[in-house]
Formats: sequence, structure tokens, C-alpha cells
Amino acid sequence: MNELTVDDLADVRAGDKGDTLILAVLPRDVEAYALLERSLTPEAVARHFAVTDPVVRTELPHLPALVFRVPSILAGGVTGHSGLDGHGKTLGYHLLMLRLERTL
Repeated sequence: MNELTVDDLADVRAGDKGDTLILAVLPRDVEAYALLERSLTPEAVARHFAVTDPVVRTELPHLPALVFRVPSILAGGVTGHSGLDGHGKTLGYHLLMLRLERTL
């Protein structure tokens, strides 16, 4: 099997809106965008983060970027959670570790 990770293809920036994590995936080139567009589905992201609420993906091909909205993952968000990462910044790194199968 010919596997790679999101980190091999893109950078990720994370933010939050309440209890919702926002992840911007910024591919390094056109080929990486095409592969991520095929492989990095909302379902794959939901499985990776083990969430049951629907993950929403917004495609921005002219940027290029893929933006994911992952609901109900920040344990109440910045003001509602006493943990160190209420903004979800480390979860951006977690997405970089998601393994993808290289498709031709």
C-alpha cells in the first residue's frame, strides 16, 4: 500500500468558534490539492477525530484550501473548558497525522 499523511501534502491552521473546531488545510501544490480533494473527505476527518456529528468541508480551489468544520469537539470551547487547548490548536497537528492512501 502506498500511504502518506496530510503532513506530506499540506499545512494546517486551526481555530475555533465556540465548541466547533475550524481546520484550514493548505496544500503545497496543485497535485496535493487534487489528492486531498479526493481523499480528505468529511467522513475521513470525522473518523479520524472520532466524532459522530457531521463534519462539513468547504472547498476553496482558487486559494487553494479545504476548510473543515468539526462540531462538538472542543469540550465547551475557550470559555467553557478549563483545558490547555480550548482553541484546538493541537488538533490541527492531529489532522496532519491522518494517513491517506495515494490514489493515481
